Amino acid sequence: MLDRDCHDHSDFRAHFVREPAALKHHPALVLNADYRPLSYYPLSLWPWQEAIKAVFLDRVDIIAEYDEVVHSQRTQIRIPSVVVLRDYVKPRKRVAFTRFNLFLRDEFRCQYCGAKGDLTFDHVVPRSRGGQTSWENVVAACSPCNLRKANRSLRQCGMQLRRPARRPTTEEMHATGRRFPPNHFHESWIDYLYWDVELES
Repeated sequence: MLDRDCHDHSDFRAHFVREPAALKHHPALVLNADYRPLSYYPLSLWPWQEAIKAVFLDRVDIIAEYDEVVHSQRTQIRIPSVVVLRDYVKPRKRVAFTRFNLFLRDEFRCQYCGAKGDLTFDHVVPRSRGGQTSWENVVAACSPCNLRKANRSLRQCGMQLRRPARRPTTEEMHATGRRFPPNHFHESWIDYLYWDVELES
């Protein structure tokens, strides 16, 4: 463990050598006390400095490490690649209604034609017709479909949704997020990102 004398200093990070610069590219996967990531998408990651600070403050336990080390004045520590919170953080019951979460709910696909990319959002019942800006009335839509639908109802424009718009649960959002792995992840994270997937025999 780290030298406890460092606890008296306000800036914990100052006690570690910040070289090589590549160390800033070694984030730690943060797991809740039940060993599930706090978030799948975006993936719950901390900069390595924050992970080491949390270790020092006894807020997390190290589960896996990188090969690289950082040094304090009296000791060295391998950079954590996976840490688990000692205290369980209760997940939010309600999913925040944001553009990002809306796209995630709809799996980054237009809810009219299924296209990916160039996404915006559309009010199923236009606002000019009393439509609300809510989970139940807003969907991801590509620009061509959005222009085609314009300020009309689905019946008027002959379009239909791939699935009904509704408020997702936290569990559903986690499940959807797991289908979109990050562009980069360390091999030590895999068991915790897919821990509940049935193993092949």
